[in-house]
Amino acid sequence: MEHIKAHFASSYQDEPSVVGLAVIENPYSYNPLIDGLDLLLLVVKNDEHAFNETEHVQLEGQRVMIRTIDSAGLNEWLSGGENRNIIEWLVRGEILLDRDGYLSDVRERLLQFPDAMREQKQFSEFAGFLRTYLQAKQDLLDGNLLDAYSHVLTALNHWAHIVLIEEGRHPELTVWKQLKRVHPGIYKLYEELTVSPETLEQRVQLVMLGCEFSVMTKMKTSCVLLFNILRSREEPWSIAELQSHPSINVLHVDLSLVLQKLVKREYIREVAVMHELGDIGALELRYMMTEKEM
Repeated sequence: MEHIKAHFASSYQDEPSVVGLAVIENPYSYNPLIDGLDLLLLVVKNDEHAFNETEHVQLEGQRVMIRTIDSAGLNEWLSGGENRNIIEWLVRGEILLDRDGYLSDVRERLLQFPDAMREQKQFSEFAGFLRTYLQAKQDLLDGNLLDAYSHVLTALNHWAHIVLIEEGRHPELTVWKQLKRVHPGIYKLYEELTVSPETLEQRVQLVMLGCEFSVMTKMKTSCVLLFNILRSREEPWSIAELQSHPSINVLHVDLSLVLQKLVKREYIREVAVMHELGDIGALELRYMMTEKEM
């Protein structure tokens, strides 16, 4: 394996666009961390055309997955949570090439888990929690019990992630093992849902009650990122402006649902303004902080 690492380090050494090279070995053939291959090579470039490319190669009998990403795409992975394995790749991987200490700085930032990153991750997890919790609630009303179970289990995972983020921990690394120590109450709900002798409907309803309480208590603290953006100017924001904001557009969240829930809870307010296109028959809805939250 060392010969393979040396081969890749030498191959990329003379490419000026490569700013970082990390390698992760797969000790188990079934481990999904690197999709079942023997080795993952993470290549980070200062090249916008290198966004999210994947290649499979074989070298000395070893199957290697090469993931190439530009630095902007890597930041999007870290913020948005679409590629949850990236945290483990960077924390556990061996750095083979590191121009100007780029990957070392990224790793250090991950380990420190700064407030800006926490706010993005917590907001993203809350949006996912809200969507799946409400879907589970609708499934129960429609009598779709198995769908309700599936969605409430996902909501519980989002809730667990929120709690771990509040504790300054990355939720990508062993969620329930961490949570059992940090918040045994949520872990107990997880056990009630998955292994309790109660009927499936009773288990789902029990966890739904816990989720109902969590929605109320976590909403304000989980939306700090959005609140700070709304406070950054006096004029109300359109949903398009919020969605395209650099801190939000990398998260791929369901912003409409979150905004409507925040309006109903009176954390923000809805303002109807004349549409910019001049359509006098329609008013555009925009959003700003309520006076008590300014």
